[in-house]
Formats: sequence, structure tokens, C-alpha cells
Amino acid sequence: MKKIIFLSLFFILACKPTQKTLISAWVPYDETEELAKSATNASTRMQYKLIQSKILDKNAIWKNIAEQLGTFSEEDYQTLKPLILEQNIPTIQSHIQSGSLNYEKLTQWYLYRIVKYENDKDKMLNAIVAISPEAVMEARKRDKNKSNQNHPIYGIPILVKDNVNVAGMPTTAGTHLLRNNIAADAFIITQLKDKGAIILGKTNLSEWANFLHLTGPNGYSAVGGQTLNPYGRKIFDTGGSSAGSGVAVAANYAAAAVGTETSGSILSPSWQNSIIGLKPTTGLLSRTGIVPISSTLDTPGPMTKNSTDSAILLSAMSGEDENDPATINNPKNKKYIEGLQTGTLKGLRFGAIKNFLGDSIYKQSINTIIKLGGIVIEYDPEPMNFDGFGTILTADMKVDLPNYLNKYASDKVTSRSIAKIIAYNNSDPALKIPYGQGRFDGMLSDKTSAEELQQIKVKVKKEGVQFFETPMVKYQLDAILSINNNNAGQAAAANYPCLTIPMGYKATGEPWGLTFIARPYQEDYLLKMGIAFEKATTIRKSPQAYK
Repeated sequence: MKKIIFLSLFFILACKPTQKTLISAWVPYDETEELAKSATNASTRMQYKLIQSKILDKNAIWKNIAEQLGTFSEEDYQTLKPLILEQNIPTIQSHIQSGSLNYEKLTQWYLYRIVKYENDKDKMLNAIVAISPEAVMEARKRDKNKSNQNHPIYGIPILVKDNVNVAGMPTTAGTHLLRNNIAADAFIITQLKDKGAIILGKTNLSEWANFLHLTGPNGYSAVGGQTLNPYGRKIFDTGGSSAGSGVAVAANYAAAAVGTETSGSILSPSWQNSIIGLKPTTGLLSRTGIVPISSTLDTPGPMTKNSTDSAILLSAMSGEDENDPATINNPKNKKYIEGLQTGTLKGLRFGAIKNFLGDSIYKQSINTIIKLGGIVIEYDPEPMNFDGFGTILTADMKVDLPNYLNKYASDKVTSRSIAKIIAYNNSDPALKIPYGQGRFDGMLSDKTSAEELQQIKVKVKKEGVQFFETPMVKYQLDAILSINNNNAGQAAAANYPCLTIPMGYKATGEPWGLTFIARPYQEDYLLKMGIAFEKATTIRKSPQAYK
């Protein structure tokens, strides 16, 4: 840290510095007062022990960005801003086709914006933990080979949660143990690259995808520090565990981002950051090359500013992966993009949970759906028995994580069992685990047999399916309407897909989300519902300080 303080105030990357983009060096600041203030917060989720990372060298990232910006200037940024900020992927592509924009400038614009905000101690969100050194070079290739474009994702900069393998950048899961872990591309990254997407960088997350400590804030990792919500820095929760992806999309650091979910980890940061989050049916998208919690429940998914972009990103990542049995025989040739704009709520039947109707924003959204021709049936759900749900996560990760490490981790990562990881963390808890590692301790003490685990999985899935199917069959429902990630656990257990969409803001300014839940592999229907609701409401607002 001391070395960083004595860095030159500027990176000057050419003989003629006035022709190159200059980036001020990041100097760590005293956060004592901020931490003391957060300690008085009633919610443990908002009580911070650290904000800045003690591990990440921001200046190494800024140097990487500066080398790719060339002569890109503030004037360039402001000129291109109306073409990119808050625009959906098809609109951006139309600007490129017209010649008013190209993929190189698009990529540089996002890189410039990242450092513009993340290098400002009063606006930084700690959303970014790595930048691809090849992003602009890849963008130039896309400009030269536009005739190869066969998918709307072509040339579009995408950020990726840092538990997904991307070649050339560390895959850390936010943990000190894996801070230098380099692994080959995950299957979904190969899919994206094959279609021409630009992998811009990695986003921060709740460490080990929120399966580390028992209490503590969402969005904290040893590698990335504390992710902050652009709608209220240190005021509103970021949600977890895909916190960095949600924050980065809300702040327009990329066109879209990849998140992952076991139970709520896409839905939670999506509603908290007023974006669209799609938790797919487990098995629709491959998990190969993703740091796991549970092979039973894990899935990656898109996090975007609109349903159109979610459909594009979902389509680009889709495919059967012979190395992930869950994807075998998943639906092929689903038309996530085609016909999307024809989506309507007219004639569709929705279940509204009576207990939620006291929420004025939810009630207003229900009324909107009715005005759009949707049929809404109010009902009281039977409570789900969650006994054993936590055991699935604990028992799965106890096996799945060592399997991932043995297959993908760099040779320097020698702690590969749960016991060794616990011991590694305990060697310097203030640095590595300031909020403890209660969930890892729980894995070590778990004695569930393989036979018992299988019985639990069958029982929990049955409970989850029954939670949704009872009203769906009784009232012939197309989808169930929830608030935020309130029913994420039931959807995870049942393996039902969910789409959360901004439906308003509380009086405090905190975002609020409407979540559509449908049957397995009905993501195409969910996206059409999302499009129809978006068009009718146009509720989403970008965060004021990041416009």
C-alpha cells in the first residue's frame, strides 16, 4: 500500500502525453469515519468492517485501461454518451451500423467510464476487480470483420461475475486463496466469444458467492472490497451475491453482465440495483468452469437494463455442454429473441400473493397488469417446508468446490479441501475473513451421507414444486407474481425460472422489483411478459449520480 502512495500522480504512456489519456493514480484514503458511521446502522448487512480492498491494486487496473484508451478523451466520452448511456443492445448496434459508432470506441467508452467513477473515492462502487487487457484489441477485430456478425451480442462489451472462469484474468470467487487463479474459459464464456462478444472484465461479488460468513454485508469480498449501491452509496444494500454485476449494469459500466444464482443471487442484486435479472431453469445454461456452491441448484444468468438485452445475452450463452449433465437434453432452438417485441400480458393469468398486496408498489403493478388485459387471481400460498434446503447447499459445496479446484485451480493453489481452506483463512482472519467463515465451518461439521442427501433433494424439490403447482393448476396460472427475491428459495428448490423487473422506488429512493415466476424452461414466455410490462410502465431510472 505504501508503494501506491508514492506513485506518480499520472500514468503518461507516450512521448507526447497531451495526445494520450491521462489517469490519476489511486491513493487509498482513510475510511475510519465511514466505518464508524456504518457501525451504527441497524442492519448487519450495512455494517462494514472494510470498504477498500487490501488486496486489489487499482493502479494496475488503471494502467491496463490507460494502455487501451490511447487518445480517447473526455470530449470523446461526452460526444458518444448519448449513443451508449442507457441504450439497449439493438440501439447500440444500430449506431454502429450507421457509422456513428464502432466497437473500438464503444469498448473504450465503457473503460473510460469505469475509471472515471471507480477512481473517484466519493463515487467509486468497488464493482470491478479485473479488466481484460485484450478488450480493445478484440473490439478492433470485430470492426474489421463485421461481415462475420451472426448474433446481436457481436462486439458488445460484457462484464462477468468473478466466479466464472475467463482466460487471461484471475477467477477468484472474491477470495484471497484464489487471487491469482488463472483458468480456461467457462463453457458460457466460450459461447459468448464464439458469437463475438467482448469480455470487458470481472465484477466483484459476495465472497464464495455468499456462502462464507453467517452475518455480514452483501457484496463484500477480500479481493474486491465492499461493493456499494449507486442508488444510495452506503445507504442501500447491494444485494448478493452477484453484487458487482448488478451495480456495474446499473452504473452503465458495460452493456450487460453475467451473474450466477443458487438461491437469490441474481434476483437480489437485480432488484436492489433497479435492473432486470433472469434466473434461468437450472440446466438451461452450463455451469462448467464456474466456482460452485451446489451442482443441484446453481445457474448462471443475464443481468441487464432491459428484457431485450436479457434475451440476447441468454441466447448467446445457451447450448448443451457434454461436461455438464444438467444441460443434456435441455430445450433446443428456443427463440428468445425472435418475436420478443410482440410480448403481451393480455389474456395471461397471474397469481398475486395476498400477503404482498399491502405493498403499495406491488399493488400498483398488479393494477397495471390488469389494465393491460392480464387476469390476476389473488391467493394465499401454502407455506413451504424448507427442512433440508441448507443441507443441500452445505453437502453439495463440500464435494463440488474441491472438484472445481482440482480441475481448474492453478498449481499454486494448494489448499483444495474444505479443511485446508478453513485453515488457510484462519492464518490471517483480519485480511482474509473479517466477517468469519461460519458456513465453511458448517461444511466441515456436516455428516450427511450420499443416500441421505439424495432423499433430502427429492423431498425439497417436491416441496418447491408443490408451492407453485398447487395454485398454478388450481387457477390455471401462466406465472406467479412476487416481490424482489422473496420467493427465490422456493423457485430454487422447484427449479422454476424467475425474471425480476423494476416496478418502482420506495419513498427513500430504494429500488423495488416485480418478479415473474414460471414453469421450467419457460424463459421465453417470461421475457415476453417482461417486455410487455416494461413498455407499459417505463419505470426504471438510472442512478442520479451516475447519469
